[in-house]
Amino acid sequence: MGRYKVVEKFVSINGEARRAGELACFIRFAGCNLNCSYCDTRWANEKNAPYEILSEEEIYEFIKSSNVKNVTLTGGEPLLQENIKRLITLLSKDKELNIEIETNGAVDISDFIDIGENVTFTVDYKLPASGMEEKMCLSNYELLRDIDTVKFVVSDKNDLDKTYKIINKYNLDKRLQVYISASFGKISNEDIVKYMLEHNMNSVRIQLQLHKYIWNPDKKGV
Repeated sequence: MGRYKVVEKFVSINGEARRAGELACFIRFAGCNLNCSYCDTRWANEKNAPYEILSEEEIYEFIKSSNVKNVTLTGGEPLLQENIKRLITLLSKDKELNIEIETNGAVDISDFIDIGENVTFTVDYKLPASGMEEKMCLSNYELLRDIDTVKFVVSDKNDLDKTYKIINKYNLDKRLQVYISASFGKISNEDIVKYMLEHNMNSVRIQLQLHKYIWNPDKKGV
């Protein structure tokens, strides 16, 4: 039986990616291997972050009790949890569930990518302003399927230039869904749209983090 460090479990709306605006059951795990400059869940990555230890069966029971079909495994970095493959495999057997794994791009996803058709990945690419770009596992961007998503959080024009380069290098906009989000308070959404127009970035979507507009941007559990 796996044991997992869970800092939050709650039901809200999905604030971003393909199922933005839909209800989702969130399981947030403790710990991360990165320290991004703009991290909005740094509290979950601290060594003294409060967490509860749950088994995969307990996590599954919580998800089912919510009566919500969308499940988001997030963090921190969920793929760092020991035995996380056991949990993903268990959840994937329930075909009523849509399981989204939010991962930071610095963990090799090759061991997880084919667990089930109802398991999808939203993978970050950490740009220069994050301070973590050198940590990216570049092979991940070759593995992603059309059901998966890549997310770029941009802080400035240099980040936008790198986003454009990476999209073209891995042909991402032709293979899967790509989102660009503003690092909250660092760059305007208007500037992102202007850049997209100037560079003819078809099939790429600007993404507004809905939860930060509905609730206080620092509010937990949403």
